[in-house]
Amino acid sequence: MLDLASRLLHRDALMLIIDKPAGLPVHGGERGGDTLQAHLDELRFGLPRMPELAHRLDRDTSGCLVLGRHRKALAELGRLFAEGKVEKVYWAVAVGRPHGESGVVELPLKKLERKFGWRMVVDEHGLASATQWRVLGATDRLCWVECRPLTGRTHQIRAHMAAIGCPLVGDVIYGKGTGTLAGDHLHLHSRSITVPLNPRKPAITATAPVPEHMRALLAECGWEQ
Repeated sequence: MLDLASRLLHRDALMLIIDKPAGLPVHGGERGGDTLQAHLDELRFGLPRMPELAHRLDRDTSGCLVLGRHRKALAELGRLFAEGKVEKVYWAVAVGRPHGESGVVELPLKKLERKFGWRMVVDEHGLASATQWRVLGATDRLCWVECRPLTGRTHQIRAHMAAIGCPLVGDVIYGKGTGTLAGDHLHLHSRSITVPLNPRKPAITATAPVPEHMRALLAECGWEQ
């Protein structure tokens, strides 16, 4: 049984930050099944309303997820995310290696609907999208990359890394064949998030521990536990 309280990274009167497990969608879909939304009531901590999502993470992405504890807090968090004032840092393991040690991918993305699903594709008529990346370690076949999305498009990191020839391990949409490296577990983790919630106080930063399914390949690339 999922115990969200044990995955709490930060708690104050306005917001919570939790470590979302991989494989759990935040909202329900056509396939049904368990969702994060179904467990949020246990995070009320005495308030009359359960917290609500201030942003989203993909089902298979783990790590830092921000929740607003009431409507006023959600409105302020929504503004901070919309204005790009929330700093998000992701860790990923990718196949191959980008050219250089760091850079920025600036490629517009557009949602492509298909009979058996959808995906984001690079398209000149898409929405402006930018992802900053930095290589933290590598082997002869994989690299450990820190990604900072400068815009907030759906599947942005996954689509951008695939577009530069470095699909993420376990990405069944943008990295066909990479699942064999790690049992189909997507290797994308929201490592930390920084929220400047109060202009008169230091920004709040939370860091999520590395999930079990990413530890082996990160260690191959140089990560030390």
